[in-house]
Order: sequence, then structure tokens, then C-alpha cells
Amino acid sequence: MRLPRTRPRSLAGQLFAMQVVLIAAVVAGCAVFAYVSGSSQAEQTAARQVRAAALAVADSPSVREAIRTPDPSAVLQPYAEQVRRDTGIAFITIMDTDRKRWTHPDTAQIGATFLGHTEEALAGATFTETYTGTLGPSIRVVTPVRDGEEIIGLVSAGITVDRVSSQVREQLGALALAAGGALALGGIGTYVINARLRRHTHGMNAAELSRLHDYHQATLHAVREGLLMLDGQRRIALINDAGRELLGLDPETEAVGRTVAELNLPAPLTGALLASEARVDELHLTAERVVVVNTRPVVGGERRGTVVTLRDHTELQALTGELDSERGFTQALRSQAHEAANRLHTVVSLIELGRVEEAVEFATAELELAQVLTDRVVGAVEEPVLAALLLGKAAQANERGVELELAEDSLIDDGALPPSLAQRDLVTILGNLIDNAVEAASEGSEGDTVEGAVPAQRTAPQGGAGRARVTVTALADDRELLLRVSDTGAGIGPEEADEVFRRGWSTHGAGRGLGLALVRQAAHRNGGSVELDRAPEGGARFTVRLPLGDRTAPVRTKEVTA
Repeated sequence: MRLPRTRPRSLAGQLFAMQVVLIAAVVAGCAVFAYVSGSSQAEQTAARQVRAAALAVADSPSVREAIRTPDPSAVLQPYAEQVRRDTGIAFITIMDTDRKRWTHPDTAQIGATFLGHTEEALAGATFTETYTGTLGPSIRVVTPVRDGEEIIGLVSAGITVDRVSSQVREQLGALALAAGGALALGGIGTYVINARLRRHTHGMNAAELSRLHDYHQATLHAVREGLLMLDGQRRIALINDAGRELLGLDPETEAVGRTVAELNLPAPLTGALLASEARVDELHLTAERVVVVNTRPVVGGERRGTVVTLRDHTELQALTGELDSERGFTQALRSQAHEAANRLHTVVSLIELGRVEEAVEFATAELELAQVLTDRVVGAVEEPVLAALLLGKAAQANERGVELELAEDSLIDDGALPPSLAQRDLVTILGNLIDNAVEAASEGSEGDTVEGAVPAQRTAPQGGAGRARVTVTALADDRELLLRVSDTGAGIGPEEADEVFRRGWSTHGAGRGLGLALVRQAAHRNGGSVELDRAPEGGARFTVRLPLGDRTAPVRTKEVTA
């Protein structure tokens, strides 16, 4: 029968056991040290006590006088016993220089020979020794009795070792009580601390915590989504590599411990990260990316922080824009096919009516009108992507009643644009600018305008015969690529010029307002700038400048001007 595996003791339990053992060892060590120290101090105290008593007796004039009498014991015995009782020592023995006792606590020992050493005392010195005499082992002091320079006797005062040991045992009892109290308090405090630790570690042991940390680190760096954790003071407690990349943070800069406000993120994104309520699938722009932000507060009785996830929406947004363009092209082609069918029927009908000249004139007029723009674009813009984009947008604009024309000074030679300048960014910049301009030119007199236009400042479209028009300039030289788009729409007020590039700022309702933000983002990504002013026709004019030189040069930035 296989026995079930026993789960290792939790980290809190292991720490509790170790701390109890440690406290017990410390308390026991302190008790032993106190006992040894107390014993030594007790012996030293006893030695000082008997030394003081012996010296006091030896220096007493009455003792010297009694020694000179025929029967010194008659006077010295009562005196020595009185001093012994007053000082609490074991014995005081007064003797002659031949070690014959004159006093002793046991009167039967008077007249007998003193047991102990006297050589140093006879030489004039006072010394201390531990010696076993008639009362057992004792700590004793022997000192000479002088009469002038002559040594006429000796005095020995002592206290038994048993009495010193009993005093130490009394002190040890109090010490044991104190040590037991300290051990109990230490154990209770350790239990309380480890109970709290057990709650925080969820009863896991050290191996489980270590494994959890390893999995945590591996997961943190493996996930492609950005992960950001903020503490209760809105400081970064944790951020993974994808989060750094999506927020545009320098990998060499330490982000942990910094507040969100110190990251220099766009204001809407900073507000979303600092919000106390949860945010779900919010779209925000950084300097180079479109990110989807989700936040959720971590609450447990009080605000403990916020968990933020970031998803890269840049590629999806670009693909969505390309899909919208493709849809527009498809619709334009469908409309042109329908219109071509109508024109073909008209030509056939004119021929059937015998009006051949009118049929030829009608057909060639439409052909020449379309061919003029094609020849103009192909002759000035040899970059295939831009040429195709302009021709497609011209067809779309025509379906909305807007004339798209290419400025006379436009010129982009084949190969003028470096490979480092992404074609997708060119499509993003020029496509969004043309779309906004066409929308503004076609709707300027109908109650709507370009993203961010101010209704109160609309003016009637200008241009030849009231025709809505969008003018595109595309010019490349050795230093930079210039893309300029102007329209005959209502224009944008100076007070709103700084806001048109903010994500979500549009007069066309929810889900709009990303086009110009993406334009500025693409320009910034390629080291360029975007300017906004009023076009000569009265509408808005956007100018994008992208450097074509050394891409390692510092990024050129310009403030948006009205």
C-alpha cells in the first residue's frame, strides 16, 4: 500500500519552528552566561566582604592590646564572634604567629593549629585563598596584625563556599523565572508574526514560493501583451518587456518605483492608467503605437493598486485603414463601372440615332478628362505606391463630387524615397489626409467637415464654378519628402488647431478621430513633422515633412501651428 505524500511544512511553520529554537537557544545561553557571571560576582563579593572584615579586625587597637595580655582568648573570642555575627561571614580566627588559634566559632577549636597558609601574611602581605578547613571549603583572607613594624599576630576571616553557592542558587531561581517569561513572550510574538506570514503566503512552503516566483518571471517575460502593475500610490510596481515597448519606455531606464505621471505619456493614456474605475478595451495612442488598454483596480478593504494590460493595435489599425481604402476603391470601381455602362449606352444610342459625330465627341471628352489626371500623376509621381494611391483617391473623390488635382510643382522621381521609409506609413499619411480633405470639401456646405472642424466657422466652398476641390502636393528632394493636402472646405479654427491630432477628437461621432492621430504618429515614427494652417482656398492645409537623409540623425519635431 502506497502511503500518501505528506506536504512539506509551510514557510510560516518552518520559520516558527526555527524562531522558537533560536529564541530558546538565546534564552538558554543568556541564562548560562548569567549563572557563570553571577557565580563569579558572588565569589568576588564574598572575597571583598571577608577582606574588609579581616582588615578591620587587624587594624583594631583593642585587638593589639588583647594580644599583649596573658590570656588573649578571653578578650578576643567575644569580640570576634560579635564582628562575625554583625558581618554575616562564616568565621573570624585570630591567631599568633605560630598559627595557634585564639578565636573560632567552635570553641573546641581554640588553641588548635589554624588550617591554611600563613607564609605571605607573616611576610607582611594580605592574601585571599580557597581552602578546606574545619568548617569545609571556604573563601578566606589572611592578614597580619602589626604593632608598629612588628607582626604580633594574624587574622583570618572567611565565608564557606556552600553559603556562596546558596546565594547563587537563589539568584538562579529568579533568573530561571525571567528566562521562562522571555521564552514565553518570544514564542507568543513569533506565533502571531508567523500567523500573519501564513496568511500572506497562503500556507505555501519555501519550495512552492520559489517555484511560483520562477513561473511568474517566465510568464512575465513570455507574454506578448504588455503588463503593468501600479501600487496604491500610482507607482509602478511591475512592468514586463512588452509593456516597456508598448509605452515607448527606454529599456535602460529603471521604471519600477516611478509614478505614472513621470512617464511623459499622452494625457488621455495617463488619465486611463490613473483612473480609479476599471477601463475596458480603450483605444489610446503613444508616440509610435496604437494600444488597447484594460485596467482593473486591486481592492481588498482599501485600494491596493491597479493591474493594467496593453495590447498592440497598431498593425490591426493599419490593416483596418487599408481595408477601408480597398472598400472605397471597390465602391469607386463599381460606381465607375455603372457609370461607364450608362455612357456606353449613351454612345450606342447616339450611333443608333445616326448621330455619330456627337457620339464620338461624347466618348472622347470623357476619355480625355480621365486621361489628363492619369498623365499628370504618372508624369510627376514615379513612386508606384503613391501614384496608385493618388489615382484611386481621385476616383473616390470624383464619386463624391470632389475634384482631386495634383499641384504643378509636384515631383517624385523613381527611387527618390529610401527603403527605410515604410510604404505603409506613406499610405497612412497621404491616404488619411486626402480622405479628410475630400470629406471636408464635399460636406463643408452641408453641416459636416473634416475631423475637428468648427461648425461655427464654415464658409461656402470656393474654387472654380463652386466646384469642391482637393489639392495634393508631393515633392521630394535630396533632403526631405513634402506631402501637402489642402481643401476648399470650412477650415479649422486656430483655437482648435492643437486638438485635431488628439485621438477621438471628431465631429462625426463615436469610432472616428483616429486618422489625423495616426498621421502624426507615422510622421513622428519617421522623424518628421506635421503642420496645420489655412489653405488659400479657405479650407484646411496639412503639410507633412519627412527627412530623407541619415535616419540616425535626431528626430525633427515641430509644433502644430494654426
